[in-house]
Amino acid sequence: MFKALKEKLFSARKKLENSLEESKPEAIIQPESGSEPEVSPVTEPAPVISLDSGKKNQAGFTEKFVSFVRDREFIVSEKDIRDILDELEIGLLESDVAFSVTEEILSRIKEDLSGSKRKVGKSVDSVVRDALSDALLGVLGEGVDICSFVKTHERPVKILFTGVNGTGKTTSIAKVASFLQNNGFSVVLGAGDTFRAGAIEQIDVHGKRLGIKVIQHQEGSDPTAVLFDTVEYARAHQVDVVLGDTAGRFHNRANLMNQLAKIRRVINPDLIVYVDEAVAGNDAVIRAEEFSKSVGIDAVMLTKVDMDPKGGAAISIAHAVGKPLLFIGTGQGYNDIMVFNPTIVVADLLGDA
Repeated sequence: MFKALKEKLFSARKKLENSLEESKPEAIIQPESGSEPEVSPVTEPAPVISLDSGKKNQAGFTEKFVSFVRDREFIVSEKDIRDILDELEIGLLESDVAFSVTEEILSRIKEDLSGSKRKVGKSVDSVVRDALSDALLGVLGEGVDICSFVKTHERPVKILFTGVNGTGKTTSIAKVASFLQNNGFSVVLGAGDTFRAGAIEQIDVHGKRLGIKVIQHQEGSDPTAVLFDTVEYARAHQVDVVLGDTAGRFHNRANLMNQLAKIRRVINPDLIVYVDEAVAGNDAVIRAEEFSKSVGIDAVMLTKVDMDPKGGAAISIAHAVGKPLLFIGTGQGYNDIMVFNPTIVVADLLGDA
């Protein structure tokens, strides 16, 4: 997953490690006889050379001095990492990571490494990996445990899906329905996309395949009425979760955005999930920001992640809108869905390329 981004992070990681290795301080090793002391990088414990009995005091001093150098801390300077961070910046932008998010990642790495004190004996690999991991987790934020969310909210939990046309929203709803079923929850689907031709039939087919009830009206009817009836059905039949579909729309379509605002007022959803495709890159980030400003969103779902080698949208979108990435779609089947876990994703990104 996200092969291109993974390769760029791996390259930056190795270059940072090499730079920090070269910048480590040096220890003095006492020679056997009267020649000048040697200078040796502190990588392995520095040996203290045996001296004759007449120089025991000098040997003791040397041993203490070498021990002090070996245990002391050293400061990583900004010049040690500047060129590598410049290269990483280009790599992140090429991977469709949004500019503001790229700047945040680099700022966090620089703050963590530059000017910081590091134990000479600490693994350089762990120092660099921790800095990269903390920076990425800082922009990804925390995920959402959707099962815990459902369990801790009044039933039925109402989840409304919105987004632009052609991003796989209706299929994504079916995937989420299957996921919830597999985790022991009952589900009802609301065919709230009464605008697009064939949308009602599409969600109805998904419902029949999954054995899930679909509440629907005729094409062109008021979507608010459809979703209101879906919630009422869930209450009457003690269904755990309502998943409401809506028509795809762009943020600049005033009539459709007003319609969505009406649905929000009447249904009062517990979660509004914005759906977009990972392959849209920065466009997905920009659209999510506009939707967030217009009607508000609580979480994001990205589709077609399996087709996106760059990974920029997945890294950027949660930070850009200040909302968690809830699910990612990884294929065409109902089970091709993953709960987005930032810790797991970052561990994968920082693995060997």
